[in-house]
Amino acid sequence: MAGGQVSDRFPDFPWDTIAAAKMRAAEHPDGLVDLSIGTPVDPTPAVVREALVSAADSPGYPTVLGPEAVRRSIVDWLERRAGVSGLDVDQVLMTMGSKELIANLPTQLGLGPQDTVVIPELAYPTYEVGARYAGCRVVATDSTVAMGPEAPALVYINSPANPHGQVLGLEHLRKVVQWARDRGALLVSDECYLEFGWEDEPVSVLHPDVCGGSHQGLLAVHSLSKRSNLAGYRAAFVAGDRAVIGELLAVRKHLGFMVPTPVQRAMTAALDDDEHVRAQRSTYAARRDALRRALLAAGFRIDHSEASLYLWATRGEPCRATIDWLADRGILAAPGDFYGPRGGEHVRIALTATDERIESAVSRLV
Repeated sequence: MAGGQVSDRFPDFPWDTIAAAKMRAAEHPDGLVDLSIGTPVDPTPAVVREALVSAADSPGYPTVLGPEAVRRSIVDWLERRAGVSGLDVDQVLMTMGSKELIANLPTQLGLGPQDTVVIPELAYPTYEVGARYAGCRVVATDSTVAMGPEAPALVYINSPANPHGQVLGLEHLRKVVQWARDRGALLVSDECYLEFGWEDEPVSVLHPDVCGGSHQGLLAVHSLSKRSNLAGYRAAFVAGDRAVIGELLAVRKHLGFMVPTPVQRAMTAALDDDEHVRAQRSTYAARRDALRRALLAAGFRIDHSEASLYLWATRGEPCRATIDWLADRGILAAPGDFYGPRGGEHVRIALTATDERIESAVSRLV
């Protein structure tokens, strides 16, 4: 039989391990408050839905590259909102969500067992899954010093970070960029929460103050799922090194990774409109403030969480005990050990629930 068992190639699917806690929380008289997954619950902006409908009559195949108008909107957004300069339309590529890209990136770049992929110590699980899918060796570390002279093929960073919301500062990013360039490693920066900085201002790895005006050896990954409530559309993009983007384009043409035409049109509308993002930020800010105050009053400590759509909280006990404590109150969170051993005493609490469910969670905590 070709290949191996899924269990041999991938870790357990994390959310399967909290099924019992979810059932327990759902027994609460006022129902379940699910704060475990960062899936948007607010309406998709009207301007985006209208653009999608206007392109509904799309009988022909889309292209992997997509029309220049979409790519121009991406470039303009990166310049306007992230201060990225010197980027052109041949340095961006649409993807069917950022998870799809991250899961397939090592394989599509031709990496394999001879290659090392570095991921953060606390990390979005798909970084590891994608590397293991390609057969790569995975090293989880936040310290370039710990790597010594080793030259990895690919290094992931995530700022603002999932799960803990930490923002990597300008000087730190500069050092990581230089370290990766010195070793010929591709540095991939997951920046999906860039527009949700609360106590710190996130910076893109493509910003000239970070990269010195050169995008060589750098990719930035962005998603419209959170900023525009488009998780159901699977709309994202990657930008950066022209040669790497060109290689990905060539591979993805062969494999048929095409974003549907109506979604491409919706992406353009979403990226061209900043007002809906400002409104969504205000909504999340209010939810964050309410949850933060309630958690602190209930004896939790909040670490990092200066950005993103999560609160990284601890009661100073094993995270699974905290999950049970919350489940007794009808609240479901994500255990910190989903994201690495260093998360063993934390839980990740998402801001992505309706105002009514957030209010219900607050009343159960205080």
